[in-house]
Amino acid sequence: MKLYFGSVTNTATTWMILSLMGFIGYSVWNQDAIHYWGRRTLFLLAYGLLICCFAAARDGFDKTVQAAIDGSCAPGLFSLVSIPAIAGYVGAAAILVAAVATVFTRSQHMRELWFYVMSGGVMLKIAVVEIARILG
Repeated sequence: MKLYFGSVTNTATTWMILSLMGFIGYSVWNQDAIHYWGRRTLFLLAYGLLICCFAAARDGFDKTVQAAIDGSCAPGLFSLVSIPAIAGYVGAAAILVAAVATVFTRSQHMRELWFYVMSGGVMLKIAVVEIARILG
């Protein structure tokens, strides 16, 4: 429990991740009642970015980058070239592609599909990083 609720940052990040997963689950479950997928995608992008910042602070990823650049501090939980970091890069690429494509998409059906691509990137990042935290 200390891994997820050991500090204020851990607790805030845990609750934000759970709420984002709930938002994605609700959107998938009630997909027939949703009319504006662009708004959902925008919310997913903004809230996901906020959570990503909290998770990076929680795991000390900024320290990992600083240690790789000048070696002035100890690295964080994951190295720059590790499975969680690479999964984060791939997930971020999927999120970015989906966000840009949503802007240029006219139909709600295609926006819905891009929402699912973005959700997949988010879930990939969450699953890999959280599993690595538990195992590591």
